[in-house]
Amino acid sequence: MDFKQGSVTSAAAILAASFAFAGSAGAQEANLDKARALLDEARQLPKFEAPGEAFDAKACMADKKVYVIPLTTENPFNVEIGNAQKQAAEAVGFDITVSDNQLNIDQWVQAIQTAIADGYDVIDIQGGVPPEAIGPQLAEARDAGVKIVATHLYDVTQEPSELIDGNFAMNYSRAGELMAAWAMDKTDGNVNAVIIGSDEIIPTGPFVAAIQEYLDTNCPDCKHKYVNVPVVEWGSQIQPEVQSALVADPDINYILPIYDSMSAFIVPALTLSNREDVRIATYNGTPFVLDLLRDGDLVEMNVGESLAWVGWAGIDGTMRLLCDEGEVTELNTPLYIFDDSNVETAGVPAGYDQGYGDGHVNGFRKLWGLD
Repeated sequence: MDFKQGSVTSAAAILAASFAFAGSAGAQEANLDKARALLDEARQLPKFEAPGEAFDAKACMADKKVYVIPLTTENPFNVEIGNAQKQAAEAVGFDITVSDNQLNIDQWVQAIQTAIADGYDVIDIQGGVPPEAIGPQLAEARDAGVKIVATHLYDVTQEPSELIDGNFAMNYSRAGELMAAWAMDKTDGNVNAVIIGSDEIIPTGPFVAAIQEYLDTNCPDCKHKYVNVPVVEWGSQIQPEVQSALVADPDINYILPIYDSMSAFIVPALTLSNREDVRIATYNGTPFVLDLLRDGDLVEMNVGESLAWVGWAGIDGTMRLLCDEGEVTELNTPLYIFDDSNVETAGVPAGYDQGYGDGHVNGFRKLWGLD
């Protein structure tokens, strides 16, 4: 999930835990073969795998309407997914509305009321809208016969809110394992990492836990420290947190921000600390961070996902729910590693949906009976 600075308000406190350097015994005990096998799999160009049986989407959706409420249309992440959802709906031929909002609960509430009044069949809280924040309104929509779905909100390990009828989850946990495996591989099992997250974002907990548990299980002597920085404090707190950690432990060798836009504040911290030996491995595939990677600006690896693929996959899950064509619980959007060997395939400058191939479009069109 890619957030712009200042996009979410939180009172979460910054957490810190002490850690120490991983010695040479870690290199002997670390399961590097397992880590490298995981990385090799994610280096393969994504291939389309059908999330269910083929069905006649055009016939099923002829009289259906979908209303999408993104977290905020000030965030390119949500905008790109919404654009893809509209493209998929246009291909099938049903009505879709993607509402405009500026991360404002009142706007979310108004959007739900509009969807109910205008007879929409589904409301999709897309890309980060917390259902509990608008619980009474979602309950009202369900009472009116509207289905509630969530696209790219939860990790695959999380139980969705009882307000959700269809949960199209993202495998944040796997992204975390890939980040941990990368650091293991590059250090030969001597990881000493700072993990940075934002606790108020719904999937942060399992995402961070996946990194920690992968290192603890596969690299017992690897070290890691977690720092929570609320999104509204990214611009003011990430840089000093990183600089303080580097002073406290000069043996740190990796920074693992779970949302890659954090890198905008980590790179200056490393540069000002004269620690350009420390590298960044992260997740999202945000274009400006891919540009940093391509230019050699301390970002070494980025686990990307096609946001267009996310949008089409979310529409597939929504249609299957409405058409009784089986349940989708996980977006079939592969994670793909960008590093210095392939980052130019993402474009120069990088784009949100370049480098992944276009197999999802043809795949979904055939699956839906359009080709």
